[in-house]
Amino acid sequence: MRIFGKSTGLCILAFCVTTVCAQERTAQQKTIEPKPEDVASMDSIIKATYDVISGAAGQKRDWDRMRSLFAAKARLGAAVRTQKGDLRYIPMEVEDYIKMSGPYLEKNGFFEREISRHVDTFGNISQVFSTYESRNKLDDKKPFERGINSFQLFNDGKRWWVVSIYWQGEDSKTTIPRKWLRR
Repeated sequence: MRIFGKSTGLCILAFCVTTVCAQERTAQQKTIEPKPEDVASMDSIIKATYDVISGAAGQKRDWDRMRSLFAAKARLGAAVRTQKGDLRYIPMEVEDYIKMSGPYLEKNGFFEREISRHVDTFGNISQVFSTYESRNKLDDKKPFERGINSFQLFNDGKRWWVVSIYWQGEDSKTTIPRKWLRR
């Protein structure tokens, strides 16, 4: 690792770009007003999150609606298994998710729905294990994936905010326990 020279310059440039992008994202989020019915309750914000990413092939998603659900600097992350079988964590911000997943969702169609939920709440914070099923078409007989979305939510006394969503899909090594499949 070099301390001075080209590497340092690139690190400083990367830091500056990251800082400016983060400030821009934060400013964007503050200007997008949510639909009041999307953030009125824990149920409504979770439903709105599933709703905004779901839709038929060719259907544009309302990404501003999605942005309006998340707190500034909110995080998303996926635990994924590589082809070699190793687990890997993929962190992202809302804009990263939109950029990485948006084209796939809109091209192929994607419907995700909650099939079970477990909630733990203390004061104004809640941890929600939301078991989901994903389909490419609403009328597909079987989901192509099931998994758990771990929502961290915050209520500021006026509305609910998504602070983070961290998820893992079910696979041959990690199946969803029965307790997370009950309603």
